[in-house]
This record gives sequence, structure tokens and C-alpha cells, in this order.
Amino acid sequence: MSFREEKELELLKNLNAHHAELVELLASVSGRRYESGVYRYYSISFKVYGLQEDTRRMVDALRRIAPEGTTLTSVFEEICQAGASGKPFEPKHNADWTTHTRPFVEAFFHARYFMEMAVKYGQELDTPPMCLPFGWAALLCLYQIR
Repeated sequence: MSFREEKELELLKNLNAHHAELVELLASVSGRRYESGVYRYYSISFKVYGLQEDTRRMVDALRRIAPEGTTLTSVFEEICQAGASGKPFEPKHNADWTTHTRPFVEAFFHARYFMEMAVKYGQELDTPPMCLPFGWAALLCLYQIR
């Protein structure tokens, strides 16, 4: 069995083992909370800073399901570092709003996408597919398996 095949199987096993936790977390950052977070960005509300915590929770969950010996891709890590670093609100940020807060929304969207894919493919797949669906392929890229 190749490294890739081994890690794909391990990722599926981890997705299955943590499925309930992933579903619960995804639900907690969806619906009203999702709508509110994006709205806060466009309404120039300091409450958009709360997206950072949601993003950190999702990134932590994605790290927990990582196959042994894999790490999250640096592209994702860079986005999350910029958008979920715990940056506190300062009134002077209002003068350059998008520079300070767009990274929060970007990181949230990326983390939420991977949470959605983890939930979806953890539920749909029993074995690694021969023909890769885009979301599954993205998960493999996230963990540097592909």
C-alpha cells in the first residue's frame, strides 16, 4: 500500500471516528452565526472579530483529524494565521476596515469549506474513491496527501 493510500484510509477512519464532533461544530458555525459573521463585516461591526474564534475552533478540529505524519498545507495555515490570530478590535481599525477584517472572513470561509468537506466525505465514503470528487481532492491537498 502506498503512502497516499494509507493516509487516505486513515483520514477516512478519522473522519468517521470524529463525525459527530465535526457535524456539531459545523452546525455551530452555520445558520444564524454564519449569516451574522458575514453581515458584521459588511456593516462595519466590531463583532466580526468573533469570526476568529470560530475559525480557530474549526482549524483545531481539522488538526485533530489529520492522519499521523501529515500537517495542514502552508497555504491554509497562512490564511488562518492572518485571519484567526486573536487580533483585538481597536477603533482605529475602522479607518482601514477591510485591511484589518477581510482576513477574518477569508479564513472563516476556508475553514468552513474544509469542515463541510470533512462532514460530507466522512459520511459519503467508505473507501477512497478512484475518481476523486473535488471536495475529497481538496481535503487530500489540505493534509498534503495529494
